[in-house]
Amino acid sequence: MTGGALSRPPPAMAGRLHQLRKRLFSNWFDGIVTLLAGAALVSIVVNLVDWAFLNAVWSEADVSQCREVSGACWSVIDARGRLVLFGLYPFDQHWRSTLACLIIVITMILSCLPALWGIKRLSALWIAGFGTFVVLMYGGIFGLSVVTTEQWGGLSLTVFIFAGVIVLGMPMAVGLALARRSKLPVIHWLAAIFIDTVRSLPLLTILFAAAVVVPFVVPQWAQGDKLGRVVVAFAIFYAAYQAEIIRAGIQSIPSGQEEAAQALGMNYRSVVLDIILPQAFRNTLPSTINQVVITFKETSIVTIIGFFDVTASASAAVGRGEWGAYYIEIYVFVALIYFVFVFGLSRYGAYLERRTRLHHG
Repeated sequence: MTGGALSRPPPAMAGRLHQLRKRLFSNWFDGIVTLLAGAALVSIVVNLVDWAFLNAVWSEADVSQCREVSGACWSVIDARGRLVLFGLYPFDQHWRSTLACLIIVITMILSCLPALWGIKRLSALWIAGFGTFVVLMYGGIFGLSVVTTEQWGGLSLTVFIFAGVIVLGMPMAVGLALARRSKLPVIHWLAAIFIDTVRSLPLLTILFAAAVVVPFVVPQWAQGDKLGRVVVAFAIFYAAYQAEIIRAGIQSIPSGQEEAAQALGMNYRSVVLDIILPQAFRNTLPSTINQVVITFKETSIVTIIGFFDVTASASAAVGRGEWGAYYIEIYVFVALIYFVFVFGLSRYGAYLERRTRLHHG
């Protein structure tokens, strides 16, 4: 075998290179466009690396150098990063907020284990994880000092709203989906009217009503905490959309399966929990994950009604005069936080899709 033969690329790689060359340089015009686009991309990457890394200032101790360089001033993250991550939460209790967020991440990881798949097991897992989160954040037991919700903020508040919406909204969505396909006309139409009414309203309107209007029309003993009302309202909004996704998954299941289960003597509860819902969630997993991702990003809207979430914390972080010029770095940091969570949720969904396909053949 000659040396030339050894240096040739494998047939599969050669085929891919040929296809790539054919697409990018099929004629002289495509070749020019490809070269110009490549040059522009290289220029952008070079300038970005130069700004973000090569000429950047990283430590708060070197903040005086920020005005002397053309790169990013990451010193603002060193100095104000805690405000972005924790908001107004007491400084000496930041470990609680960090641990609470970690609990939610661990809960998501445990949700990937096939041994925990099942309506009851997953429900117990998320209730336990969310309950632990609330205990750590609020305190009042186990020697933890009380930190009221008015002091919650930053990333931990964003995670709390997101987790609360999913924990409360998913059961509501299942109930609404089942009610809308009920054979009882009253239940069917009440569920349909409720879902369509909620979906016709903007999210901001619903949250504003929960935060501001409810105290005027509900007795004081039933009002609850402002943050709690907002989370419940957000969960209702999420449930209305998710209910239609679940209903579509239920309708995709052949009716013969439900009829066969009933013929075998299974009651309605067993049919729903053991046959209908598992298949419905599996069939609609991409849409469900997409709705979860959208919900996480929409948590930023609570800034408008006075909550100090991660985006509001970012604005406050550059509110002071000495850091006002470096708002780009702060918002890049916030964008990175959102990217990490959203990308993680997307990969989480892709993993569940692969495992469910393998698990169910």
